[in-house]
Amino acid sequence: MLAAVDVTADMEARAAPVAVFTWIEDLSLYPEWLGLVSRAEPAAAHANDEGPAWSIDLRARVGPLARAKRLRMVRTVHESPHRVAFERREHDGRHHSPWILRADVEEVGDGTRLTMRLHYGGTLFGSVADRLLRDEIARSRPRLAALVEEPV
Repeated sequence: MLAAVDVTADMEARAAPVAVFTWIEDLSLYPEWLGLVSRAEPAAAHANDEGPAWSIDLRARVGPLARAKRLRMVRTVHESPHRVAFERREHDGRHHSPWILRADVEEVGDGTRLTMRLHYGGTLFGSVADRLLRDEIARSRPRLAALVEEPV
Protein backbone atom coordinates (compact mmCIF):
# COMPACT_ATOMS: atom_id res chain seq x y z
CA MET A 1 0.00 0.00 0.00
CA LEU A 2 1.25 3.47 -0.86
CA ALA A 3 1.88 5.99 1.88
CA ALA A 4 -0.23 9.09 2.29
CA VAL A 5 0.90 12.29 0.64
CA ASP A 6 1.55 15.35 2.80
CA VAL A 7 2.69 18.49 1.03
CA THR A 8 3.38 21.88 2.57
CA ALA A 9 3.97 24.92 0.39
CA ASP A 10 4.27 28.60 1.09
CA MET A 11 4.64 31.86 -0.73
CA GLU A 12 4.94 35.52 0.07
CA ALA A 13 3.01 38.22 -1.72
CA ARG A 14 3.01 42.02 -1.68
CA ALA A 15 -0.60 42.16 -0.56
CA ALA A 16 -2.71 42.50 2.55
CA PRO A 17 -3.78 39.26 4.27
CA VAL A 18 -7.42 39.89 3.35
CA ALA A 19 -6.51 40.09 -0.36
CA VAL A 20 -4.82 36.68 -0.19
CA PHE A 21 -7.53 35.17 2.00
CA THR A 22 -10.22 36.16 -0.51
CA TRP A 23 -8.62 33.82 -3.08
CA ILE A 24 -8.22 30.83 -0.76
CA GLU A 25 -11.43 30.85 1.31
CA ASP A 26 -13.67 30.02 -1.66
CA LEU A 27 -12.87 26.85 -3.61
CA SER A 28 -14.81 28.13 -6.64
CA LEU A 29 -11.91 30.56 -7.25
CA TYR A 30 -9.18 27.88 -7.27
CA PRO A 31 -9.46 27.02 -11.00
CA GLU A 32 -8.31 30.59 -11.75
CA TRP A 33 -4.92 30.01 -10.17
CA LEU A 34 -4.44 26.29 -9.37
CA GLY A 35 -4.23 24.19 -12.53
CA LEU A 36 -4.88 20.92 -10.70
CA VAL A 37 -8.43 22.13 -9.93
CA SER A 38 -10.23 22.17 -13.26
CA ARG A 39 -13.72 22.85 -11.86
CA ALA A 40 -15.14 23.91 -8.50
CA GLU A 41 -18.82 24.64 -8.01
CA PRO A 42 -20.99 25.03 -4.92
CA ALA A 43 -22.51 21.71 -3.81
CA ALA A 44 -25.78 21.06 -2.03
CA ALA A 45 -25.60 21.43 1.74
CA HIS A 46 -25.86 18.40 4.00
CA ALA A 47 -27.00 18.43 7.63
CA ASN A 48 -23.57 17.23 8.85
CA ASP A 49 -21.54 19.83 6.96
CA GLU A 50 -19.61 22.30 9.10
CA GLY A 51 -19.72 24.95 6.37
CA PRO A 52 -20.33 25.46 2.67
CA ALA A 53 -19.52 22.62 0.27
CA TRP A 54 -18.08 22.45 -3.23
CA SER A 55 -17.90 19.78 -5.89
CA ILE A 56 -14.42 19.95 -7.39
CA ASP A 57 -12.72 18.18 -10.27
CA LEU A 58 -9.02 17.46 -10.00
CA ARG A 59 -7.07 16.68 -13.18
CA ALA A 60 -3.45 15.66 -13.53
CA ARG A 61 -1.38 14.55 -16.50
CA VAL A 62 1.83 12.54 -16.44
CA GLY A 63 3.16 12.15 -19.95
CA PRO A 64 0.40 10.51 -22.03
CA LEU A 65 -1.61 9.48 -18.95
CA ALA A 66 -4.30 11.65 -17.42
CA ARG A 67 -6.17 11.07 -14.18
CA ALA A 68 -9.26 12.81 -12.89
CA LYS A 69 -11.11 12.79 -9.59
CA ARG A 70 -14.29 14.47 -8.36
CA LEU A 71 -14.46 15.36 -4.68
CA ARG A 72 -17.03 16.96 -2.43
CA MET A 73 -15.15 19.31 -0.13
CA VAL A 74 -16.55 21.17 2.89
CA ARG A 75 -15.06 24.23 4.54
CA THR A 76 -14.46 23.08 8.12
CA VAL A 77 -12.53 26.09 9.45
CA HIS A 78 -13.05 29.74 8.55
CA GLU A 79 -11.17 32.30 10.62
CA SER A 80 -11.00 35.29 8.28
CA PRO A 81 -8.46 36.49 7.22
CA HIS A 82 -6.00 34.06 8.80
CA ARG A 83 -7.04 30.42 8.58
CA VAL A 84 -9.23 28.19 6.43
CA ALA A 85 -9.53 24.43 6.04
CA PHE A 86 -11.43 22.11 3.72
CA GLU A 87 -12.07 18.40 4.14
CA ARG A 88 -13.56 15.77 1.91
CA ARG A 89 -17.13 14.98 2.97
CA GLU A 90 -18.99 12.54 0.73
CA HIS A 91 -22.49 11.41 1.70
CA ASP A 92 -22.89 8.29 -0.41
CA GLY A 93 -22.36 5.69 2.31
CA ARG A 94 -19.00 4.53 0.93
CA HIS A 95 -15.50 4.85 2.38
CA HIS A 96 -13.36 7.54 0.70
CA SER A 97 -9.72 8.50 1.01
CA PRO A 98 -9.20 11.65 3.06
CA TRP A 99 -8.34 14.96 1.44
CA ILE A 100 -7.58 17.79 3.85
CA LEU A 101 -6.42 21.25 2.78
CA ARG A 102 -5.39 23.80 5.39
CA ALA A 103 -4.21 27.34 4.72
CA ASP A 104 -2.73 29.92 7.04
CA VAL A 105 -2.28 33.57 6.16
CA GLU A 106 -0.04 35.87 8.17
CA GLU A 107 1.18 39.41 7.76
CA VAL A 108 4.97 39.61 7.33
CA GLY A 109 6.76 42.88 6.76
CA ASP A 110 5.18 44.66 3.78
CA GLY A 111 3.20 41.66 2.68
CA THR A 112 1.65 38.33 3.49
CA ARG A 113 2.86 34.75 3.83
CA LEU A 114 0.50 31.99 2.73
CA THR A 115 1.20 28.47 3.95
CA MET A 116 -0.91 25.64 2.55
CA ARG A 117 -0.85 22.03 3.71
CA LEU A 118 -2.47 19.22 1.76
CA HIS A 119 -2.99 15.72 3.10
CA TYR A 120 -4.16 13.02 0.69
CA GLY A 121 -4.60 9.52 2.05
CA GLY A 122 -5.44 7.65 -1.15
CA THR A 123 -3.73 6.11 -4.16
CA LEU A 124 -5.39 7.82 -7.15
CA PHE A 125 -2.21 9.39 -8.44
CA GLY A 126 0.06 6.62 -7.20
CA SER A 127 3.68 7.29 -6.39
CA VAL A 128 3.86 10.42 -8.53
CA ALA A 129 1.34 12.40 -6.43
CA ASP A 130 3.99 14.25 -4.47
CA ARG A 131 5.86 15.34 -7.60
CA LEU A 132 2.65 16.32 -9.43
CA LEU A 133 1.56 18.45 -6.50
CA ARG A 134 4.94 20.15 -6.10
CA ASP A 135 5.17 20.90 -9.83
CA GLU A 136 1.67 22.39 -9.86
CA ILE A 137 2.40 24.42 -6.73
CA ALA A 138 5.45 25.93 -8.44
CA ARG A 139 3.29 26.89 -11.46
CA SER A 140 0.48 28.28 -9.28
CA ARG A 141 2.56 30.69 -7.18
CA PRO A 142 3.00 33.35 -9.90
CA ARG A 143 -0.65 33.01 -10.97
CA LEU A 144 -1.91 33.61 -7.43
CA ALA A 145 0.61 36.41 -6.85
CA ALA A 146 -0.60 38.17 -10.01
CA LEU A 147 -4.17 38.04 -8.71
CA VAL A 148 -3.46 39.37 -5.20
CA GLU A 149 -0.52 41.75 -5.54
CA GLU A 150 -0.93 45.43 -6.14
CA PRO A 151 1.17 46.89 -8.95
CA VAL A 152 4.29 48.67 -7.73
